[in-house]
Amino acid sequence: MSEDTIFSKIVRGEIPCYKIYEDDTVLAFLDIEPRTEGHTLVIPKVNPAQYVWDLDTETYHKVMAACQKIALHLRERSGKAYVHMAVVGTDIPYAHVHLVPFTTSEELHGRLSATPELLAEIAQKYHLS
Repeated sequence: MSEDTIFSKIVRGEIPCYKIYEDDTVLAFLDIEPRTEGHTLVIPKVNPAQYVWDLDTETYHKVMAACQKIALHLRERSGKAYVHMAVVGTDIPYAHVHLVPFTTSEELHGRLSATPELLAEIAQKYHLS
């Protein structure tokens, strides 16, 4: 895995993000090209791999546990009925999971026009301590 991906730089603090959640193993932040309000990316801060399936077992379990915690929080805060979870891994070679709050399937195919100001506001609304 390249150490120069955008996610590596975010973990190292070289690039800012709209943080939703962080612990010793996981960092979750808003996607800057969101499908819906609250569209969040969850990445490992330790033992990164190119794909989620390549993570060591302990890190994988911690990432998935964080995804569950964050998804339930997103669903509650957004008022949406569901949270879509996607493990794609082709856009950035760094293990990551997309969590997208939605009610109708049409929402999953759209794009939210998000300015930095709107993303900062959304990050405050969805921040999970």
